[in-house]
Amino acid sequence: MDWLEALQRLRDARTPAVVVTMAVVRGHAPRNGGAKMVVSTESVFGTVGGGNLEQTATDRARAMLASAAAEPELLTLTLSDRATTDYGVQCCGGEVTMLLEPVRVVPSVAVFGVGHVGLELARILARQELELHLVDSRAEMLAPARLGVPGATGLLGDAVATVHLHHEPVPEAALSLLPPGSHVLIMTHDHVEDLAITDTALRRPDLGSIGLIGSRSKWARFRTQLLELDHDEAALDRVETPIGIPEVAGKAPATIAVSVAARILHLIEQPDRAATTDAAPPRRRTGSRQ
Repeated sequence: MDWLEALQRLRDARTPAVVVTMAVVRGHAPRNGGAKMVVSTESVFGTVGGGNLEQTATDRARAMLASAAAEPELLTLTLSDRATTDYGVQCCGGEVTMLLEPVRVVPSVAVFGVGHVGLELARILARQELELHLVDSRAEMLAPARLGVPGATGLLGDAVATVHLHHEPVPEAALSLLPPGSHVLIMTHDHVEDLAITDTALRRPDLGSIGLIGSRSKWARFRTQLLELDHDEAALDRVETPIGIPEVAGKAPATIAVSVAARILHLIEQPDRAATTDAAPPRRRTGSRQ
């Protein structure tokens, strides 16, 4: 398959990759400018010329993937029998500069509960490059008359995100539909639903962050119940509550939404925060949300 098809398949599979492009060629080289290949941790698609040139680029691309590099890099190699290389000599006589561009996995965020706060939050997050999942047990909360058609009409008509609407009478069931690394925000109209979603989310160690809206007293009750459901203290440390950033402390739905969106976008920009059970515990704050 060509590099473009390979890249699309990797994106569909939520696999990060690096696109390597022969940007500048001086003198003789095994491929002309514009040649491309796509490198993932497991595979290479296409070619920029083989030999030391290609192996060096592949190794550098995989080092970028391992470090979750976000910025593109330039790699310049001299194709000379006098150049010191790790993978054999290429004596074409030219010099090439390659552009290595990371292609990240599109972040996934799930909002459980599309009430007043959830709706305002959806309006903000829909303007980001995300997979945005909106989940509610109440069909009317997700109706076109309320949300419009994402990307076409209504409140979410200007959506940049790919928006998925999930009407789930048992909302925690939607957790099984989320890809690994998804960030989960729990803010339904019903504390029983909130608890069930939190319990189920904690049973998926491959999720990203778990945020729960609520006050300290709500979390104290939930904490006791979650311990009774066989979660340990390390598991409970995965839950961040209250959610949002403490610098924005208003209680109006739109204000809470701004605060929560700022926090989740901050987490998305921390790739080392991706779904692991040994991630650093989230911040505990003393504010109140609902």
